[in-house]
Amino acid sequence: MITESNSLSRARGRLQELLREKAVKTKERVGTYVEAIAEWKAQHRSNTWRVSRNGVSAGSHLTQFPLLPLSNSFSLSSSILDFSSSIHLSCCRNSFPLLRNMACFACFKNNPKGARDRSGAPATPPATTTASSFSTSRSDDSAAGRRWSRSTGSTASQKSIPALYEERGHKLRAFELDELRNATNDFSRMNKIGEGGFGRVYKGYVRHPEGIGGRKLVAIKKLNQKGLQGHKQWLAEVQFLGVFEHPNLVKLLGYCAQDDERGIERLLVYEFMPNKSLEDHLFSRAYPPLPWNLRLQIALGVAEGLEYLHEGEVQVIYRDFKASNVLLDKDFKPKLSDFGLAREGPTAGHTHVTTAVVGTYGYAAPDYIETGHLTIKSDVWSFGVVLYEILTGRRSLERNRPPNEQKLLDWVRQFPVETRKFSMIMDPKLRNEFSLESAREIAKLANRCLIRDRKERPSMSEVIKCLRRAIQMEPRVEEPSLPTNSDRRRIDAVSSRR
Repeated sequence: MITESNSLSRARGRLQELLREKAVKTKERVGTYVEAIAEWKAQHRSNTWRVSRNGVSAGSHLTQFPLLPLSNSFSLSSSILDFSSSIHLSCCRNSFPLLRNMACFACFKNNPKGARDRSGAPATPPATTTASSFSTSRSDDSAAGRRWSRSTGSTASQKSIPALYEERGHKLRAFELDELRNATNDFSRMNKIGEGGFGRVYKGYVRHPEGIGGRKLVAIKKLNQKGLQGHKQWLAEVQFLGVFEHPNLVKLLGYCAQDDERGIERLLVYEFMPNKSLEDHLFSRAYPPLPWNLRLQIALGVAEGLEYLHEGEVQVIYRDFKASNVLLDKDFKPKLSDFGLAREGPTAGHTHVTTAVVGTYGYAAPDYIETGHLTIKSDVWSFGVVLYEILTGRRSLERNRPPNEQKLLDWVRQFPVETRKFSMIMDPKLRNEFSLESAREIAKLANRCLIRDRKERPSMSEVIKCLRRAIQMEPRVEEPSLPTNSDRRRIDAVSSRR
């Protein structure tokens, strides 16, 4: 017993040392480290832990840590870091039983069937994708499907994402790193079309599966190698978009995760969206402005995408809804992208998911910021913010404006919906080519979405009904007017200069 205690103490110290080293080396670590600490506090109520092949149980609770989806190209140190970021070992007052069964780490397993060795080929994610890297609190049901009940310790009756992943299967393609390098001219700056906190996005051409047809234009997201969040987000996107399919969700075509001379490479391959994002068309002068009727159709499309997530077989909270995550296809049909922060909804008997607050300032619901309680109504608040961006052509936060105009929601309150001065908030790029009646309906809907009491906010089903009613108020048109071919050439030109 003494030997076990000493061994565990040394292991625990080493885990914490590795995590601290990783935090210091990585620029983006500060926010995530704070997030992990907040989640650990919510997680460490139980005094004893038990490790088995199926997961880790803590007292009367059960947290699942499925197998990592990658081959043993992931090093022992990265697996330990992922595991240590998932559970706060130092917070438990009683000694742990010795971690006898190390099969929960991918690096202690033989290569799964179909996986390749360290020569560089990717392994196929199993249905129980990830795991340890999802550092979440008790009721934060991660994309890996970790879930346990506060009251009974049993899994909820609602199916998890991994269960659906296994049940339905997936058609995701495992790409070779060399193929993606060739597709992007070795990730050339000329091929870069976007950049975010977790990586860069490139365009490129890849061969069709099984060599059928010509080459296909795709978007390739290359995640930052050094970010702990990178692997977490990569896994979340593979799981969510490997399970869910909807006209208003961006389509994930495949993934790549394998060794490179500079470390582990994690990439995602999506369908290419030629008309960029809603953010580009609302706020950038380099892109043609969207006509009013097309703005309404885009709002309706993303509402239908959110409804699908909220009311499907497994409830999903998108958690990072904003204009930059709404991509537009060749016909300007909107699609939700970037599922790295998405979470499964609360388990049976719970009203919310408790998690550290992440997302984008200006879009997050105040109740979520204040309490860490995440619900589908958090997405509804964010949708209300974007509705006002669609109305006004202004961002939720603009520091370059006068003090009383910097925060969009504070500014629009000065122009009540039923007053004559309401029209002053409308985007001047619309040139008064809109129905004031339908604009008022949209503003009323936005105000309902922005009620501070989340219980009073509408569901996305109600939002869709209101949007359709507002669209019916518009003059009859066959199809929403789209930007012209010359506008599209301008879009391509702007992208090539990025």
